Amino acid sequence: MYSTVLSAAIHGLEVKCIHVEADVSNGLPLFHMVGYLSSEVKEAGERVRTAIRNSGFLLPSKKIVINLSPADVRKRGSAFDLPIAISILSSLGYIPHKKLQQTLFIGELGLDGKVQKIAGVLPIIIEAKQQGYKACIVPKGNGLEGSIIEGIEVYGVSTLKEAADYLNGNIKLIPEKKQLLAKEETREGDFSEVRGQAMLKRATEIAVAGNHNILFIGSAGIGKTMIASRIPTICPPMTEEECIEVTKVYSILGMIDENHPIIRERPFRSPHHTSTKASLIGGGNIAMPGEISMANHGVLFLDELSQFQKSVLDALRQPMEDRVIRLSRKSGVYVFPSNFMLVGSCNPCPCGNYPDLNKCTCTPGQIQQYYNHLSQPFLDRFDLSIEVSKIQYDDLEGDREEETSEVIRGRVCEARGRQYKRYGKTKTNAELSSTEVETYCKLGQKEKKFMGQIFEQMELTARTYHKVLKVARTIADLAEEEKIQLSHLREAVGYRMFDKRR
Repeated sequence: MYSTVLSAAIHGLEVKCIHVEADVSNGLPLFHMVGYLSSEVKEAGERVRTAIRNSGFLLPSKKIVINLSPADVRKRGSAFDLPIAISILSSLGYIPHKKLQQTLFIGELGLDGKVQKIAGVLPIIIEAKQQGYKACIVPKGNGLEGSIIEGIEVYGVSTLKEAADYLNGNIKLIPEKKQLLAKEETREGDFSEVRGQAMLKRATEIAVAGNHNILFIGSAGIGKTMIASRIPTICPPMTEEECIEVTKVYSILGMIDENHPIIRERPFRSPHHTSTKASLIGGGNIAMPGEISMANHGVLFLDELSQFQKSVLDALRQPMEDRVIRLSRKSGVYVFPSNFMLVGSCNPCPCGNYPDLNKCTCTPGQIQQYYNHLSQPFLDRFDLSIEVSKIQYDDLEGDREEETSEVIRGRVCEARGRQYKRYGKTKTNAELSSTEVETYCKLGQKEKKFMGQIFEQMELTARTYHKVLKVARTIADLAEEEKIQLSHLREAVGYRMFDKRR
């Protein structure tokens, strides 16, 4: 007899629907699987046969052929175990065919028939809803994750026997409900703990308010890393749509908390400077999201920026502009999101003491070699670059109360709110195209004259010129001004430290 079950395969972030077909007929005992399968899918044969027997079903000595259609899509992973087993049981008459219609199955089987938790459930549920499926049967451990998506019934099962009993009407399963436990924010640190460094805090606030990339340059131990690690505490909360986008990436990577499956805090990723290009931008033999995709709608912090390989940093240039990364492989093109805020930090020289000539032992050649890893096209991608001064003793031991993250976050949220209202969607100033810059960053006569002088003196490129205007637009938003003023432009120009060094 013939039977077919609906399932799905993940291709990057894209989900492709798969029909798992089973045919059981008389002939020499055989269990054969076809359909462009990877080695882990081929191994499913032994797992499925053993799980079926250990679940109390009789598996006769017949010819069993399994086909995963369409045959031109590569199938990977262990999520096909459950649909293969269900299709075989249906072909043997243990499960009625009508029960399988408009229902999608995914899950890995243990030899004892237990359904194991898998990665990538959330994007599969989203695709199933878009395709018009009525229900999904998933591992019990993924049930809460699947319930995030409304408009489709998600059933969690613990064993193959439980799934079969439900399909036969012997038991009833209650659809998983969106009863997500409230998770308190676990961010450590607060801006009030950073003493002094008013200019650094101001630049960071502007960067977060407009989602701008920012570079900190300064001696060791003056608070660069301390400030960067506290940036998430002043970031605005994510929208529901952004939460789903971020959770999809972590779901595919299998990094979802079973009790708190939806990610509501903006990601903060800080990879080591020895990270490879593939780990940072994504890829590998089986293309998977990298750090820039894991930092989507959040912060990517690159400490000791000059220690990263030059080729790794240059690979970030295109994703920083396009907000997506496209990886071309033999098996196809994979598209991952990369809408992140880049925060970089580095020392002014190899010893970290420049410009203190009494302590700095570096020659001009050594300093130049230190910065050779940072190409000018890469530095142009930073909207703000600021040289951090050393903190004074009075700042450390003074009684002055510093602003808390909550106060700064309030101003950031107000500025973001103006941007969302202006653009009609969750778009920030940093994401404006050149055409949109001309529309939303108009200058008066005095402002145009000033920018004309700056353009010549600092030898700005078209890209850096637009970045100055975008930063000025954010400063105006923080100041609750509709038009960009001369003071806003002057402050924005002050954050182009690397352009001044040319």
